[in-house]
Amino acid sequence: MKNLSLTQRLTLVFALLLLICCSISGWLQVRSNTQYSQAVIQRLSANLAQHIATSNPLLSSQGWNDQSVRTLFDQLMAVNPSVEVYLLDKQGNIVGNAAPAGHIKRQKVDLSPIQALLEGAKMPVYGDDPRNLNTGKVFSAAPLEVNGNVEGYLYVVLLGEDYDALANSAQLNSAIYTALWSMGLVVVFGLLAGWVAFRWVTRPIRRLTQQVSALDGDGIAALQAYANAPAENQRRDEVGQLQQAFRRMAQRITEQWQALSLQDQQRREFIANISHDLRTPLTSLHGYLETLSVKSASLTQADRQRYLDIALAQSRKVGRLAQELFELARLEYGVVKPQKEAFSLSELVQDVFQKFELAAVARQQQLRADIQPGIPLVSADLSMIERVLTNLLDNAIRHTPAGGEIEVRLWPQGTKVMVQINDSGPGIPQELRADLFIRPSILNHARRHASGLGLMIVKRILQLHDSDITLVEQQHSGACFRFSVPVH
Repeated sequence: MKNLSLTQRLTLVFALLLLICCSISGWLQVRSNTQYSQAVIQRLSANLAQHIATSNPLLSSQGWNDQSVRTLFDQLMAVNPSVEVYLLDKQGNIVGNAAPAGHIKRQKVDLSPIQALLEGAKMPVYGDDPRNLNTGKVFSAAPLEVNGNVEGYLYVVLLGEDYDALANSAQLNSAIYTALWSMGLVVVFGLLAGWVAFRWVTRPIRRLTQQVSALDGDGIAALQAYANAPAENQRRDEVGQLQQAFRRMAQRITEQWQALSLQDQQRREFIANISHDLRTPLTSLHGYLETLSVKSASLTQADRQRYLDIALAQSRKVGRLAQELFELARLEYGVVKPQKEAFSLSELVQDVFQKFELAAVARQQQLRADIQPGIPLVSADLSMIERVLTNLLDNAIRHTPAGGEIEVRLWPQGTKVMVQINDSGPGIPQELRADLFIRPSILNHARRHASGLGLMIVKRILQLHDSDITLVEQQHSGACFRFSVPVH
């Protein structure tokens, strides 16, 4: 069975069901015909026992005449070998018969079927067979009366032992012959009809199987072609639903493959660009240190100090970029989970201002907070939101010229507290805005706003808080970023 195709299995099951149905139908037909013929025989012979009892007095006031009874029974059975005649007393005991020695298996007959037949019950009515303990026989019966009282019964089995022997042999041969022919015809026509029908029914499944096999051999290119091909006429049956489901699965796999390919390309470009970003300060750092090592004796104290300051600045740049890269990787791969708590966003802004106060003074910049009264507590990860504010303020300070202004605004809006950071710097060029929060690639790296990975980290942190950051259009110059934090 495991090596058979679906069509072959269905055909085999169909033929087996046909055989079972034909067998049951044949058995019911034989049984019905048998009962019908026995009913006809019993109806035709219903008065046989009464006629015999009337024509031949078998019981008198002196009792049974055994010799005359046996003679009469021998004559009746010689004329019609299919009948068996018995004399019963009023309790149903057999008191007279013409059976050969040893053929009688029971000495008493149940009188209930006899009474039912005499009262006109629907035929066939089956009574006990004195020569067989397992089967019932159609019969004819008549009461034997003496002085108006029933003293016994004449019991005539219409289809006796000799009839059974002949009928069983003939029925067996006929049944075997008929069964063999019927089974042969059913098998031949059943297999033929089943093969044709099920081959037609399973044709869409075979086509789908061939398509799947072809896709399995040709790879992702064939799968993409199948997903992008125009859909055929949609069937409404289960096979059609299976085809639609497979097409949708192919489309999802294609989309996921494209997304994975894009992510892999972006990953490669990101690694290449980060390598470039690291190589530039490392090369500068190495050059100035090498200059100090080789020309230390010929350099003035001022030159040595200047070279050391440049090398230290490049070292800080490498360290900051490495830290940002590590932090971004932890955020993107789910290593860091926000530990939310209730805190005052207004107080956090003041704390972050204190962190950048000296840097702003050194650049002659002004930090200003516009916080509306009644700001509620927010529910977020305190350290993550502090990191967001730090990155945004650091970018604003680095890109705002001397004498400029950086402003942070807070105001409630529904179930959120809105945060907006804007500066008076040159702003972000229009061509850089679309790629501002995505990974740097070969295409956009040369034009990227010099914010390192800070904005990517900000966006990922806010996504972990079910929020996002947007760049707000302004009438005046400068960059303006806005995000929200959920209220506690």
